Order: sequence, then C-alpha cells, then structure tokens
Amino acid sequence: MIQEIMLSSDFQMTLLMAVALAGYLIAYRINQSAVVGIILAGILVGPSLLGLVTYTDFVSSLAHLGAVVLLFTIGLEFSIKDIARARYLVIGLFGVVVPGIGGFFIATIFGFDFAAAVFVGVALTATSIAITANVLREMGKLQTETAKAIIGIAVVDDILALLFLSMARGVVSGEVSATLLLIVAVKAIGFIAIGIVIGKLVLARAILKLDGTSLCRKYPESIFIFAIMCAFFYALSAELFGLSAIVGSFLAGASFADVELNRGEVFKEGAEHLQIIFASIFFVSLGVIMDIHYITPDIIWFIIVLTLVALITKIAGCGIPALLYGMSMKDSAIIGVGMAPRGEVGMIIGLIGLSQGLINQGLYTAIIMVSLLTTIITPLVLRNFLYKERRT
Repeated sequence: MIQEIMLSSDFQMTLLMAVALAGYLIAYRINQSAVVGIILAGILVGPSLLGLVTYTDFVSSLAHLGAVVLLFTIGLEFSIKDIARARYLVIGLFGVVVPGIGGFFIATIFGFDFAAAVFVGVALTATSIAITANVLREMGKLQTETAKAIIGIAVVDDILALLFLSMARGVVSGEVSATLLLIVAVKAIGFIAIGIVIGKLVLARAILKLDGTSLCRKYPESIFIFAIMCAFFYALSAELFGLSAIVGSFLAGASFADVELNRGEVFKEGAEHLQIIFASIFFVSLGVIMDIHYITPDIIWFIIVLTLVALITKIAGCGIPALLYGMSMKDSAIIGVGMAPRGEVGMIIGLIGLSQGLINQGLYTAIIMVSLLTTIITPLVLRNFLYKERRT
C-alpha cells in the first residue's frame, strides 16, 4: 500500500515541488545559484539515489511549461533591439560549429560509429538559455551587456542547432539536401521576424488598450492573464515552426518589455511568482532524469573527456570571437561560460538519437550526464569566480 502511494503521480509531484522549493532556500543559504540546489534535490529523490520520483511524461510536460514561463519572464527584461545584432550571429555560428566538430571527433576517437558520433556532435552544439539567464537574473546582472550578448547568441544557437539536427538526420539517413536545410532556416527566421512584428505592432498595443479598460480596473489580474496567454501562444507557434518553445515565449516577453502599464507591478509580480513555481519543476526535472545506474566503468572516461570538450569548445567557440569583437577578456569569458550549459536541449537531442536507434542507452546516459554537468558547472563558475568580487 505504501509503495503504491509512493509511485502515484500525486505523491511524486507533491514531493518534487517540496524538494524543489527547498532547493531554492538551501542554495540561497549557501550563496549558490538556485539552479544547482534544485538539480541536486532532483538527483536526491530521483532514480539515482532514493528513487522516489521517476521522469514521467507528466513531469516532462510540467517541466516544459516551467521553461516556457521562465523564458517569458526573462524576456520582459529585454528589448529586441538590444539582442538583434550582427556580431551575435557570428559568435553564435562559431559557438555551434566548434563544439559540433569537437564532439564528433571525440566520439570517433572513443570508437563510436559515424551515426552516433554525429549525434554526439549535435548534442554539444546546444545551449540552454534558461540556465544562464536565470543565474544572471539571480545575481542582478540581466541588464549588463554580457547578458544581452548571451541571450542574443543563444537565440542564434537555437536556430543553428536546429539546422545541425536536421542535417544530422539527413546525413545519417542519406537524405540530406540543401533545399531541406533552406526550408528549415527560412521557417525559423520567418517565425522570429513575424513574431517580433506581431509582438510590437499588435500585442504591445493590445495590452496597453486592455490596461485602460474598465475590465482591467475591476480585475487588475487581467493584464497578467492576457500576457501569459500570449506567452503560451507564442511557445506553441514556435514548436509548430520547428523551434524550441522557449524561443517563442521569450519573444512574447520581449514584446512587452518597453510597454509602460498603469498596472505593471501586478503583471510583473504575477509572472515572478508563477515563474518560481514552474521553473522549480523545470530545474528539478533535470536532476530526476539522470540515473547513475546506467553509468558503467567503460563510459566514465568518455563522460569526463566529453564534458571537458563540451566546456572548452563552447568557451573558446564563443569567447574568442567575442574577444575579437573588442569585448574585454572577462566579458568574453562570461559569454563563453554562459553559453556552456546544454541543459534540457542537449538531453532532448540525445533522446531523439536514442528513439531513432542511432545511439545506445550507454551513449544516451553519457549525453545526459554531460548536459547535466555543464548545467551545474556553469552557475558555479559564474557566481564563484567570474562575478566573485561583486558578491555581497
């Protein structure tokens, strides 16, 4: 009877939320990023240790919603013009190509076949914008030039990683074509362009008009409800265009960034509170998805080397071009480190490879571990080294 209760969805979600929010408090108490505390809490209750929570479709769906809400609230802090710069495209290109090549060759050196090596390379091209953005937000650095650069580059990375994934599928199946890649690129760029135009010309004006209505005076929360509705609509549209949902929700948030509302505080406070709840589920799920029981002695060295390559290639691939563009050594390092976490994006790419039979369970576990380790290392480096002198 007790075992049945422990395996029920209600029990798992209740426990998951409790430990996730506890992770926030513990991390703050030891002056670390909430991301680290919550992920470690997920590892504790997940299959790796206590086995009280499993990574079900329900958990995955809630984590997905958490990422959408998180990036929407991040988007509220940014103006589109601040992140739409040509140099971010160049930095993003190197930040995808260098890790992709590095991952492919390391997998080849360790004896994996061509198809598996291709997917390892693609997994290393990924960047989880949610991780770094949340860490910078915690430290009050979201309005710095480096933060704007990281966000802009990460959006470029998402598009390029999508192209690499499409290319990898084509290469492995022998059906890759320039036409297919062009279609993918046009769809992705088209969505972003249309999303920006609609956001600024339609949504921003609509929320201003709503702000002045008798409905909003009577029910101030209407502003918040309308904005969140737009976030989920944009997230859905992004997925229909083949992009990550979080890119869509970020664009929705950025659409409202410069809008001056009479009830703006109600709107932002509502988004902040919702973000804490759902982002907690997103971060804790990254810990739950890991299962150390799949790690064998044969795969440990590969995980260690691949993690080092994943970090070095992102830091060099993004940091060196940033340095060449005239940014300081420290800012370039922050950008490079900030682009390092693979997070849920790398995990999803690994899952695609596993479901298509292109990689085995061992290699999938390695990709999960590398995604998790880069996600944990990034906030530790940002908070304890690159921003150390500014800590309070």
